[in-house]
Amino acid sequence: MTPDPGTAPEFDTVILAGGRAARMAGADKPALVVGETPMLVSVARAAAAAGTRRLIIVGPQRQGSVAAGLARVASSLPDCLTVTAEEPPGSGPVAALRRGVAEVTAPWLALLAADLPFLRGEQISGLLAAALAAGASGAVLTDEAGREQWLAGGWQASSLRAALVAYAGTSLHGVLADLNPVLVRLADAGEGAPWRDCDTPDDLASARAWQQAGPPGRNGER
Repeated sequence: MTPDPGTAPEFDTVILAGGRAARMAGADKPALVVGETPMLVSVARAAAAAGTRRLIIVGPQRQGSVAAGLARVASSLPDCLTVTAEEPPGSGPVAALRRGVAEVTAPWLALLAADLPFLRGEQISGLLAAALAAGASGAVLTDEAGREQWLAGGWQASSLRAALVAYAGTSLHGVLADLNPVLVRLADAGEGAPWRDCDTPDDLASARAWQQAGPPGRNGER
């Protein structure tokens, strides 16, 4: 079940939206569409629905439908939208995380991948509420096998900053696991699970098919 989102703390959102997308033949993965919406825009909408103060997107500036969609989401936020990039671009997720955290001013943050088309606001706020209730430094979703999904989590900003200062490696697992986050497991929704990312063309095709068909018993609605 989704944790109660009613006690979520004040937070900003960092979305990692760079990378080379090697398994997508170099396509701009966050801009790929599932259900008529670019995945990056879907994740930004979920963060806004969860009550984020700010959206901090780490990756290249985008144009067209992605830029327009982000602008619509940002119009509902009091502190708006920041798009920034790690230095040098493409230097990996930890470098991107450092750059994003440098922009965070709230006491907590959601850390999200840009290719989670089925993530919803109540799941983001529930992660933050779970960490707060447990007195933990953070909380992350796990998949159906219990594996941590490091880019679907919520973190205390001060704890994450301290961990980044002490860490010299390049692995998100390496920097985040030592913070001992609460592990949050939701009911498995198959291809529509909130932790389901789209790393390959097959992943993307499955997500699109699930979105088009809708979950069983819901007449195509989610």
